Amino acid sequence: MKKGECSLNRWFHLISALLLVFASITPVFAAVPGVSEEMPSAAKGIVAVSHPLAAEVGKTILAEGGNAVDAAAGIQLALNVVEPMMSGIGGGGFMMIYLKEKNEIKVIDSREMAPQKATPDLFLDENGKPIPWFQRHTSGNAVGVPGTLKGVEYALEQYGTMPLSQVIDPAITYARDGFKVNWSMEQYIAENIEKLQQYGTAAEVFIPDGKPLQEGDLLVQPDLAKTFSLIKEKGSDALYNGEIGEALVAEVQKRGGVMTTDDLQQYQVKEREPVRGMYRGYEVVSMSPPSSGGLTVLQILKLMEGYNVEKMGVNSPEYLHRLIEAMHLAYADRAMYMADEDFYPVPKTGLIDDEYIKQRQELIHPRIANANVQAGDPWKYEPDGENKKKRASVQEENPIGQTTHFSVIDQWGNMVSYTTTIEQVFGTGIMVPGYGFMLNNEMTDFDAEPGGVNQVEPGKRPRSSMSPTMALKDGQPFMAVGSPGGPTIITSVAQTIINVIDHKLPIQKAIETPRIYSSSYPNVRWEAGIEQDVILDLMSRGHVFEEQPQDIGNVQAVLFDYETGKMYGGADNTREGTVLGVDAVSFVQPEPDAPALWNPSELQLKVNGARYPFAEGQLVLQDGTVWAAAAQLELALGIESNRFAKLETTVNGDVFLPVRKVAETLGYKVGWDQADQAVLLEKEQSPVSENEVQKAYQEDVYKITN
Repeated sequence: MKKGECSLNRWFHLISALLLVFASITPVFAAVPGVSEEMPSAAKGIVAVSHPLAAEVGKTILAEGGNAVDAAAGIQLALNVVEPMMSGIGGGGFMMIYLKEKNEIKVIDSREMAPQKATPDLFLDENGKPIPWFQRHTSGNAVGVPGTLKGVEYALEQYGTMPLSQVIDPAITYARDGFKVNWSMEQYIAENIEKLQQYGTAAEVFIPDGKPLQEGDLLVQPDLAKTFSLIKEKGSDALYNGEIGEALVAEVQKRGGVMTTDDLQQYQVKEREPVRGMYRGYEVVSMSPPSSGGLTVLQILKLMEGYNVEKMGVNSPEYLHRLIEAMHLAYADRAMYMADEDFYPVPKTGLIDDEYIKQRQELIHPRIANANVQAGDPWKYEPDGENKKKRASVQEENPIGQTTHFSVIDQWGNMVSYTTTIEQVFGTGIMVPGYGFMLNNEMTDFDAEPGGVNQVEPGKRPRSSMSPTMALKDGQPFMAVGSPGGPTIITSVAQTIINVIDHKLPIQKAIETPRIYSSSYPNVRWEAGIEQDVILDLMSRGHVFEEQPQDIGNVQAVLFDYETGKMYGGADNTREGTVLGVDAVSFVQPEPDAPALWNPSELQLKVNGARYPFAEGQLVLQDGTVWAAAAQLELALGIESNRFAKLETTVNGDVFLPVRKVAETLGYKVGWDQADQAVLLEKEQSPVSENEVQKAYQEDVYKITN
């Protein structure tokens, strides 16, 4: 060997050795998305829950050697005490369990069921018209046969390591000794005073002496403590075959319901096969019918998979427009086809078939909202689909419910994603006298009008939106996620997954990023933080945003990096979301500050009846002419920049355009509402032909072409 070669060889070995040393002292970074370098991690178990006391129960059970199912059972029972307006033994839910040793995912369905005497016309009045929702949702007929307690007991017996009599102890203590009301509970009580007072019993607990409980007050629930003590002694039989159930049925019948003790005795927990689909190389596993949640989440994801979402950017108008259109397509199919699969077949394969998704994607115009979204025909993509085809009437849009969700990982890598509910906040408002728990109003998740696949029928489970979900990499779950929020659950889960996988956000940022919800044209619900210019842009495309933002969902998620063994969590701040690790990680979400919004202009601009969000100073009245800030008016009306440069003027150093002249040039009728100080623009929207939509779709610069 020559001298130069020898020297070079020594340098090569020295550099290799240094690289090995450096690798040995450099921490291995996450192999899964949703994690950033600064995120704290645990290694012996972690929980993400909407209330710190319930989270503490889960953490303690994990620390004592319990597995994820044991912790989930304890958390759920504790939530019945500390978050009684959202879930409890008077309701139902879906628990998704990952068994690490077997590498299997199980789903436990403890959804409420319709009583045997329930009929398709249950919610019709004497004239055959639907009883108004606000009237029917607090009636005895709104109460479905509850399943949560049976579901918890079943999960423990099949997949847990601790008995029900042990994991219920913390809930008994909280109910007997009391706990301090938090800001979240104060808010929900204040918003539901009339409902709680309707039947009296619940008001005695939450509005004692006519005064709604406030943050810091001690809430003691002796009747609920008695109920849970009976369950500790006798198991679920205390409810389904005992005195608790007899009291429940008596109260339901007193409030006009048809439930009997036989309905309780015949209630069945079922294990279901989850629905599965691929997204950007990751497998997404979610809840199957009777929930519409999983399939609709998968449909939205698959529709968005056809676009370069990362390139569009987080909450850009380009991204949100396509997302809204994807939501409309998926929700149209949801209303048409999804219900309890024990009663009617659901085209589970067809709804997420690649060819069907491609066909639906071609209905998305990159600039114009589709004003006439219809359900597709996924049965074409099902084996023997034509012989199974069923149709459904579109469900009316009920007020958004709540619910609760939490996620758990234990020290062995088992995971639980659990969504559980009594539907609306405080359910029906009916509390079982002497036993202290609220009853659900899940029967209102059925269609009020008979004839569709989701009509009321004896023993049937109403269509749900609950979407406990897991995301897998290389065949192993790395994320457990879910949310409350009625039909908004679906969009909250889908957006969180997109934020993690496409936008590459850490899980906490993915949860806190403002969300939208839109189930049908044209209305869009939105969270504070969506920018004004983005809303103006989207409204120019035909979407109508609500005038004020509202919270959407309450996502709780955990992540497991199976290569490093590290565990992470994220918690929503719309309640007192909490992440606790057994050995490390502890944070509780404080009450959020009031959202910082732009001050609305006193002058208004309304287009086809919808008020556009102009800020103070962006609309001015001078000498009888209304001027609008040029940049915002161009966004609002979809005008190319500088098209009306000749009409521009300067006001306080900013460029403005005359609204009337611009609008009339664009073909709008222009009016003035003196009372509201509003410029009124009206223009009939010309329908876009199918060929035009398909051509625009093919030319979409964000469309991914393989």
